[in-house]
Amino acid sequence: MATIESTSASSTSTQTTNYLLGKFWDPDKTVDALKQLHERGIRVHDVFTPFPLHGIEPYLGLKRSRLTKAAFVYGVLGFLSGIAMMYYMFGLSWPMNIGGKPSVPWVDFVPITFEMTVLFAAHGMVITFFIVANYWPGKQAQLMDERQTDDVFVIAIHEEDVVNRIEIESIFQTNGAYEVSQKSV
Repeated sequence: MATIESTSASSTSTQTTNYLLGKFWDPDKTVDALKQLHERGIRVHDVFTPFPLHGIEPYLGLKRSRLTKAAFVYGVLGFLSGIAMMYYMFGLSWPMNIGGKPSVPWVDFVPITFEMTVLFAAHGMVITFFIVANYWPGKQAQLMDERQTDDVFVIAIHEEDVVNRIEIESIFQTNGAYEVSQKSV
């Protein structure tokens, strides 16, 4: 009887990504560096900031959010659910004739349908955002720098997108980066 032995690597291999980071104190200098990188055709992975920097979306290649379309779909779903719920309750399940009024008074449905529309749209947008952004309870944040939530602005570039590291470092340093480093995540 022959025995076959196999040695295999661990099936759960962790894949790390390397980033070149430029760290800034000043938000205006960060935007200036981002503009220069964009003008030279250098693709920036992301910018991590303690507060929103308005107007940087085109330099990152971000498109307009589709969350508004999702909100509309969830709102329509809430509207239809409200109408169906009230029609079932007042017209089919427990019809009442009070003073000769119709058992399905469509005008009286307006407040409830409005509230159901808002309820479904709001909750649907929050749930959709959490799914798309990969947020869930207990998820550990992957920070590029421990101070990015306090006072540091970080520009991150994939190492695979770095063609000329010296050029990128010089752009960072001429725009006031206090540190240029590399990080594996």
